[in-house]
Amino acid sequence: MTAKILVVDDVLSNVKLLEARLKAEYYTVIVAYDGEEAMDLVAKQQPDIILLDIMMPKMNGFEVCKELKSDPLTTHIPIIMVTALHDAHDRVQGINAGADDFLTKPIDETALSARIKSLTRLKMIIDELRLRGETNAEIGGVAGNSIMDYSNQIFDANILVVDEDVFQAEQIYNVLKHRFRSIKILSDPVEALKVGIKDNYDLIISDMHFSKTDGLRLCSGFRSKVETRYTPILILSEDYDKNNLVKALDVGANDYLTVPLDEGELIARVNSQVKRKRYQDALRMNLFNNAEMSIKDPLTNCYNRRYFDAHLRNIVKDSVEKDRRLSLMILDIDYFKMVNDSFGHSVGDELLKQIQKRISENIRVTDLLARFGGEEFVVVMPDTDTSDAYTIAERIRKIIAKEPFILADKNTTHNITVSIGIAEMQGSDLNDIKKFIVRADKYLYKAKNSGRNRVITS
Repeated sequence: MTAKILVVDDVLSNVKLLEARLKAEYYTVIVAYDGEEAMDLVAKQQPDIILLDIMMPKMNGFEVCKELKSDPLTTHIPIIMVTALHDAHDRVQGINAGADDFLTKPIDETALSARIKSLTRLKMIIDELRLRGETNAEIGGVAGNSIMDYSNQIFDANILVVDEDVFQAEQIYNVLKHRFRSIKILSDPVEALKVGIKDNYDLIISDMHFSKTDGLRLCSGFRSKVETRYTPILILSEDYDKNNLVKALDVGANDYLTVPLDEGELIARVNSQVKRKRYQDALRMNLFNNAEMSIKDPLTNCYNRRYFDAHLRNIVKDSVEKDRRLSLMILDIDYFKMVNDSFGHSVGDELLKQIQKRISENIRVTDLLARFGGEEFVVVMPDTDTSDAYTIAERIRKIIAKEPFILADKNTTHNITVSIGIAEMQGSDLNDIKKFIVRADKYLYKAKNSGRNRVITS
C-alpha cells in the first residue's frame, strides 16, 4: 500500500528525519519548509497524507490546515499535525481546524507507521469515490455541489457508546447529549455488535477493555460486517496502552482518546469523525444517485460497458500521475452458450447474477467491477501489480469453480468455471487505452485455448 506524503516543517533536521523514516517504508516523500510552500505543493501534487508542523513562520500549521480543509479540492486529504506541544488546548485547536490526528515529538516510529497505514486506507476509499463521481458527471450525471455542506451538518448524528465504566459513559453522554440527536449507551460488547449492525450510527465510541473481551475484538467485529465497515470507530484507552492503540488502528479504529477524558478534545474528535463519515456518505450518495440507470447493467447491477470505458480513462490517468501500478483482468464464463442452449436464457441470466455476486465479494471496494459484454466481466485493480492481480484472480477462479450454482428451480445445480486474462498498465496506455484492454483480452484468449478454467498473465 503506497502513498505520497508531504512533510512540512521549517527545521531541516526534522524534515530529514521524517523523510528517512518514511522512505524506509517505501513511501514517496515530498517536502516543504513553510506554510505557503506547502499550500503550493498540495495544489500541484495532491499528496495522500500531510505531516504538518504547527510552529512555522509566515503561516502556522493551524492556518494551513484550516485553509486546506475549507477547500473542496483538498478537504479529503488527511492531515497529521506534528508538534512539540503537549497541551490539550493545542490538540483541540488543531482538530477544530480539521486535523485528522496529532503526533508529538519525538515521534514514535510504530505509532507513525500505524497512523499512516490507517489514513492511507481511508484515503484510497475516498479517492475512488471521488474519481467515480467525476466519471458520473462526465457521462451525464449531476455533479454534487453540496457535499461539504452536508458533511458539516452533524447535529442530527447518531452515536453509539460501548463502555462498562458507568461513570465514564455518563460523562460522555453529558458532554455530547446537547450536541447530537441520539447518544446510545451500552455496556455489553456482544449486544453492541448486534445493535451497531442493525442500526445506522454515524460514530461508535468504544472502550479498549471489557471484562469478557477486549475492544480490539469488538472493533474487528464491526469492520468485518458490511453494515459497519465504514462507520468510524473512536477508541478510549489509557496513556500506557501504546501497543494496543497501534493494534487498534491496524484492525480498523479511526481514532483514539486517552482517559481521563478532556471534554474539549472529546467534542473536537467526535465532530471530526462524524464530519468525515458525512463526507463519505455524501460522496456515495452522489455516486449512486446520479445517473444510476445510465451507468449500471440492469441485469447484474454492476457497472456497464459505457461507464467502464469512461472510468478506465480516469483511473489510468490518475495512476500515471501518481506513479502507481494498475492491473486489469477480464473474466469469461466457460461454455456459457451451452448453459443458454440447455437451460434457457432465464437460467443464464440468473447465473450471471450469481457470478457477479461471487466476484464482487472477493475484490476490494476500490476495485471497479463491470460487465464487459455477454458473459464477460472486467475488474480494474488500482495500486496492484501483476503478481497481486494473479493472486486475486486465482482466488476468484477457485471460488467460482468450487461451489455449484443453484438454477432457477432451486432443485438443480450446475458447475461453472471461468477463464481469466490479466494485464498490467504501461506508461503508453494513457495515450491508447485500447492497448491495455487488448493485452488482457489476449491473455484471456490464451487461457481459453489452454484448456479453460485458468488464469493467464504476462
